[in-house]
Amino acid sequence: MSQALIKEEVWTTIQTLNRLWTIENRPDELTQYFHKNMVAISATDRLRLEGREACVAAWKKFTQAAKIHYWKETDPQIELFGNNTFAIVTYYFDMSFEMGGQTIKTGGRDMFALVNEDGKWWAVADQFSPYP
Repeated sequence: MSQALIKEEVWTTIQTLNRLWTIENRPDELTQYFHKNMVAISATDRLRLEGREACVAAWKKFTQAAKIHYWKETDPQIELFGNNTFAIVTYYFDMSFEMGGQTIKTGGRDMFALVNEDGKWWAVADQFSPYP
């Protein structure tokens, strides 16, 4: 498979997992995309999240506290490593959500690391933050 097709597959994986929690409100299905050893560093948690269950729980907690009105990823950059079995994906996002009776419009940066195991791309790390 060409690198262009692999990058397209990786980007589709990211868009699909984001759509699950932002648009479809099905964060429990992130278990199908988050590696069992995933780690995440978020803008709201002091400590890193460790493991699939902790990461899914954090995403689910947000979706239970917020009603997401809008989500969009832009300007993806995908770099492949390790004979095309490891990917770093960076992109920008814009979103709008309601929380605590307020509508919040925000944007930021996101960086995922993915590994291909047995023909499937798994998110193994995520770090995101709002724009400074």
